[in-house]
Amino acid sequence: MRALHTLAAGLLLVSGQALAEGSVLFIGNSFTFGAGSAVRFYRADTVTDLNNLGIGGAPALFKSFTQQAGLDYDVYVETEPGSGLDFHLANRLGLIARRPWDTVVMHGQSTLDFDAPGSPAKLVATAQQMAEILVDRNPDVDIHLMATWSRADETYPEDGAWAGQPIEAMANDVRAAYDAASAAPNVRGVIPVGEAWTRAMTTGVADANPYDGIDFGKVDLWTYDQYHASTFGYYLEALVVFGRLTGLDPRSLGDNECSAFELGMTTQQTRALQQVAFDELASQGGITPLPFEPGVRLTAARCSAR
Repeated sequence: MRALHTLAAGLLLVSGQALAEGSVLFIGNSFTFGAGSAVRFYRADTVTDLNNLGIGGAPALFKSFTQQAGLDYDVYVETEPGSGLDFHLANRLGLIARRPWDTVVMHGQSTLDFDAPGSPAKLVATAQQMAEILVDRNPDVDIHLMATWSRADETYPEDGAWAGQPIEAMANDVRAAYDAASAAPNVRGVIPVGEAWTRAMTTGVADANPYDGIDFGKVDLWTYDQYHASTFGYYLEALVVFGRLTGLDPRSLGDNECSAFELGMTTQQTRALQQVAFDELASQGGITPLPFEPGVRLTAARCSAR
């Protein structure tokens, strides 16, 4: 089925037509809306912010990628800074449950629990509650949990919850918690964003410790607070989400991909992050290799036409 979807998308990209894919709702916090970066209000007119705050964020990047791939998703955003799923359950069900959704991508607070960093209990419980509500509105909804990244500010300073541990430790703990939460109804799997960040560091694409300077030729996935993502970090997040939801190879977007072009990334940086996203997704299965074939080069005019 994934192979047929990939073939259909490729044919539609060539023809210039779009394949209708239904609705996608992103439920999250600042890690979704792009705090600390140019991504926060990026192409906000292409998605629907249920809170009317003009957010574009990673959902707008996802929308951009799907448009370039010949797909037509209706993308919605419901976010609150510094929140977990418990906040959305207590305060936003009037928005979330007002209609059925085809696909939902959701995540909790970055340390899993403000009061007990690293504890999976709250995430597991609230993912279950949210999934039940979503399934009640649409029994066929596809739910994806997004495992987030290691925070440098929780790893390198002495007072961090993961102080003294390798940078990958927090992402591994977060992933384990999301694996536990994936037992909730209709959860199709965990999107490995945090592990893609770790892969970018271990393969030399990204710097692993912003506190000792950024190595030449590497990108910094964190923004100025060493907590939230930079444009590079959110771009990688959106690539992994794109690959997981569509089954398409992120490399098929090409190194002149429009959003990277508009956000000031070099073709080398774009290519490297697309490769990281593909490698992480391929390591966990469910994606068809289909790298970009040179020939059609994107231009400013081509990108502005979206």
